[in-house]
Amino acid sequence: MILLVGAMTSSAQVLADKKALPLATAKKMAEAAEKFATQNKWRMVISIVDEGGNLVYLERMDGSPMGSIGVSQEKAVSSVKFSAPTKNFEDAVAKGANNMLRLGVMPFEGGLPIVVAGQTLGAVGVSGGSAAQDGQVAKAAIEWLTGALK
Repeated sequence: MILLVGAMTSSAQVLADKKALPLATAKKMAEAAEKFATQNKWRMVISIVDEGGNLVYLERMDGSPMGSIGVSQEKAVSSVKFSAPTKNFEDAVAKGANNMLRLGVMPFEGGLPIVVAGQTLGAVGVSGGSAAQDGQVAKAAIEWLTGALK
């Protein structure tokens, strides 16, 4: 038993503590995003991925375009890959930096990283409206998390 405790203490010093995005939190973020979209009469698809770009939660509002399922996921993955809003990629491509497309990013607003205490835990991606509308809905999800962490 003493050896086991000693081994655990040693492991704790070697391994870092890591925050993760629980499913319950992803659902609440999507709920906040959906509420904002509904208030504006927008029909959206909301995707939330973990730090590795793996889908944690997807919500497709009634009447949202089928094509927005994949687009919302790609926005989330693009955002988490570089820990940056996809609006940054949109702006870069608009200025002629088409090499951004070789990075496999979705260059349309609507993807935002989920960053807590400097650590990227995942990202939210939204599709279904204009790029600006998608961005506003994604922001509503991030704002819910920011408020919940206070």
